[in-house]
Amino acid sequence: MTRIVFMGTPDFSVPILERLLQAEYEVVGVVTQPDRPAGRKQLPKAPPVKRLAEKYGIPVFQPEKIKEKEALERIFSWQPDLIITAAYGQIIPKALLDFPKHGCINVHASLLPELRGGAPIHHAILQGKKKTGVTIMYMVEKLDAGDILAQAEVEIGERDHVGILHDKLSEKGAELLLSTLPKLLKGEITPVPQEEEKATYAYNIKREEERIDWSKGGEEVYNRIRGLHPWPVAYTTLGGKPLKIWWGEKVSFQAREKAEPGTVVAVEKDGFIVATGDEVFIKVTEIQPAGKKRMPAEQFLRGHKQELAAGTKLGDG
Repeated sequence: MTRIVFMGTPDFSVPILERLLQAEYEVVGVVTQPDRPAGRKQLPKAPPVKRLAEKYGIPVFQPEKIKEKEALERIFSWQPDLIITAAYGQIIPKALLDFPKHGCINVHASLLPELRGGAPIHHAILQGKKKTGVTIMYMVEKLDAGDILAQAEVEIGERDHVGILHDKLSEKGAELLLSTLPKLLKGEITPVPQEEEKATYAYNIKREEERIDWSKGGEEVYNRIRGLHPWPVAYTTLGGKPLKIWWGEKVSFQAREKAEPGTVVAVEKDGFIVATGDEVFIKVTEIQPAGKKRMPAEQFLRGHKQELAAGTKLGDG
């Protein structure tokens, strides 16, 4: 049996590990990030991969820094023939990449060399792509630059947000891994080098990127809303205070006169319509005002009609 060490941390990694275990591959150990404080009480919370590994009785190791000698020696002691990573969250040192006889492979949520980096799912939607996919590749020291073993495309629906696409790609990644492993272990795959000149990058989302620029076209504003849903969530400002925009949709609207981008042009029972930089308007249907919980726009409008009356300007301040 091939001895496998799996390295992963968030929900994305869970179906991939679970399918490996269900297929009865010999996973001799799981490496994941340390428990982190979460919730109002900031109590330590185990990563999703740790919870799954413990359910199956798999040894779990949670080093703060994977590159430290003691951490490497612990993983070497498991004598892995193959290391599989999926959204682990730390850079894997060369000593570990070179250790297993079958190498170290990664399940990445994009069609490499497009969208290398930590937020490929967000950026696929932010960029308005109609398709993305998953890549299984050999890991190298350079970010997501290793030779490709297999790829599979996934369509991005018009109403897909990060949560939906995340689940699609996670399941597709698990499926692709299981179809790739037998051929990889038999030496039946010829790795394909990435075309470096076609590389693009999907770095982690910065706070300033979460803010909606209403002067952009309606399509781009819509992509920002769904490309940041359900985390970290796009926002604008209302009366100088942050207003999270959890959801909205593109609508056509016949305005009497051209409105400045960010202006509320109409209020309906279930939301309010906002002008953008072109003829596509956004109907906001779910929000989170400063200091309050997430709620349907309809609920907020019942008690705050004047705050969001037609003519109100969002994004100032």
